[in-house]
Amino acid sequence: MREPSLWELQVQKNPGHSRWYIERFEAMRSSGADLHGEARMVDAMLGRASRVLDAGAGTGRVGGELAARGHEVTGVDVDPELVEQARADHPGSTWIAGDLAELPRLLPADLRGGFDAVVCAGNVMTFLAPSTRRAVLAGFAAALKPGGRAAVGFGAGRGYPFEEFLDDVAASPLDLDLTLSSWDLRPFEASSGFLVALLAKPENPAHAAGERTALL
Repeated sequence: MREPSLWELQVQKNPGHSRWYIERFEAMRSSGADLHGEARMVDAMLGRASRVLDAGAGTGRVGGELAARGHEVTGVDVDPELVEQARADHPGSTWIAGDLAELPRLLPADLRGGFDAVVCAGNVMTFLAPSTRRAVLAGFAAALKPGGRAAVGFGAGRGYPFEEFLDDVAASPLDLDLTLSSWDLRPFEASSGFLVALLAKPENPAHAAGERTALL
C-alpha cells in the first residue's frame, strides 16, 4: 500500500482545500497576475509541437499554457477535483488523476518514454510522500525520451531541503544539468530561497550509469 502524499493528507484534513486552491488561482488570473513564467521557460527549451508531461498538473495552469503554445500536453495530478478543473479549462489536452509515484503505470503505453520534457512546478515535489520522492524522479526518467529534460521547481522551507533533493537526483537515472533560483533564469546561490533544477535523461542511459558507478 502506497504512502499517501502530503497533498492528500491536507485534503483529508480540510475537504475544502482543493476548491480553495482553484478559486485562489482564478482570483489571481482575474486580477491580471502573470501565471505563466514556468511555461515560458519550458517553451524556450523545446522544439515546436513537443510532447510535454505536466507532473503535478493541478488545474492545468502550466500545461494548459504550453498547449496554447502548440505543444502536446499530458498532465497528471493526485487530486481528482483539480484534474476535473483542468479538463474543463483545457479540454484539448489529456489529464490523468493519480499519484506521481505510480507514473509508469498511469501513462498509456504509447507515451512511456516518449516525452520531450517534464515540467514539475508549483512546489509539487514538496507535497510528495517522502518515501516516494526517488520513485517519482525515476518515473520522470522513464517518461522521457533519451536526451529529454525535466524542469523541477520548488521553494525552501517546505520540508524538502535542496541538498536532499540533489542527493535524490544523484541517485536517480537523471543527470543534473543546471540549477537556477527562479523560472526567469536567475543563477542559483547558496542563499537562494527557490530552486529550479534542469535534469536530463542521458542519450545513452547504460553508459551514463556506468560512468556514475565508476565515480563512486
